[in-house]
Amino acid sequence: MTLLQISSLLIVLAGAFGAINYLFLKLPSAIGILVVALLASVGILIVDAFAPGLGIADQVRGIVLSIDFSDALLEGMLGLLLFAGALHVKLSDLRGEWRVVFLMATMGVALSTMIVGFGFSWITGMPLMIALVFGSLISPTDPVAVLGVLREANLRKSLETKIAGESLFNDGVGYVVFLVLVGLAFPDVGGHGGGHHGEEPSQLATAAQLFVQEAIGGAVLGIVLGWLTFRVMRRIDDYSLEVLLTLSLAFGGYSLAVWLHFSAPIMAVCAGLLIGDIGAKHGMSEETRKYVDAFWKLIDEILNAVLFLMIGFEVFAVAFSFDALIASCFALALALFARFAAVYVPVTVLRPFRTFSPGVVPIMTWGGLKGGISVALALSLPDSEWKPLILTATYVIVLFSIIIQGLTVTRVANHFGREPDLV
Repeated sequence: MTLLQISSLLIVLAGAFGAINYLFLKLPSAIGILVVALLASVGILIVDAFAPGLGIADQVRGIVLSIDFSDALLEGMLGLLLFAGALHVKLSDLRGEWRVVFLMATMGVALSTMIVGFGFSWITGMPLMIALVFGSLISPTDPVAVLGVLREANLRKSLETKIAGESLFNDGVGYVVFLVLVGLAFPDVGGHGGGHHGEEPSQLATAAQLFVQEAIGGAVLGIVLGWLTFRVMRRIDDYSLEVLLTLSLAFGGYSLAVWLHFSAPIMAVCAGLLIGDIGAKHGMSEETRKYVDAFWKLIDEILNAVLFLMIGFEVFAVAFSFDALIASCFALALALFARFAAVYVPVTVLRPFRTFSPGVVPIMTWGGLKGGISVALALSLPDSEWKPLILTATYVIVLFSIIIQGLTVTRVANHFGREPDLV
């Protein structure tokens, strides 16, 4: 199928499944589309099991595998989704929560990666370095999934800022950690680690240099490009052109970051935060702000729908087995415990300096959803004997996270968040 045919098919199915959800299931939009896509996938597999001669499942599997989910998300949709998400998180709100956000996006990701990595290696016998790669791809919360659910959850503003801000930044940090660990775990497959046995110090030095280059470079590039775009927008009063400039920033900046080997997700977040706050206040007229907000909200909704549709159909790319499903259940428990540690430890570190409401830890633990980014990173791994198990475990965790946690996070917030959030 051509790119146009694939794009048309995805848009048509997203619209059709969205209508089915709206009319019958009445779930939050993105989650509903995922559920309908998943039910359709399971239905096709059941029909194929009873009538294998039709070959429907093989045809659908061929179409699904022809779409490079990893490239489509990581090098296409992700920049727009992160930019759109950051655009609606105000720096003034984030400033009051920056310590929590910073610690969870750094210390939290590191803790979670180690807990999942060591635990999964012990459970499955997987080499530790490969298990740490799995820990790094499943640890970051997915800003696409998180922000999609937050729109429906109606949480308190301070909690919403903590969860949204952390998900935007720990995604970028987690992606850099993933690249570093892949380079160390798969040095012979074009990774960044390089080297042979006996060159571990050199590998670690290269990994540290890569982390600094990716993270700092992405942040600086995002701020510089965002500032330049803001300066141009100050001199223009044409809403259609200014919308086009923000789109150019998201597309062009992301591609430039990839080319420079900087963290493109961190670039998109920093540029989006700058344009959404300083740019909106000082570089846009009231009319332009209205059109920019409406445009990016629409982009966000459409891409969310397509992404969650693709996640539902990725069941055809996963090789399920009984042993893998059992291991995936243990991985799910590990991921939830690791998420708890990633929230509890930073909050505990900051308690002497500020006051938190009792509900912060359980709400942020349950609200830390995994999503398409984890699936995309698992699919991007080099082929090995452990890749099918990693992909199965990732898919099970993502489905549980989006469907179960996503549909119940409001109840958890209402139960644990009855007291006012003290800042």
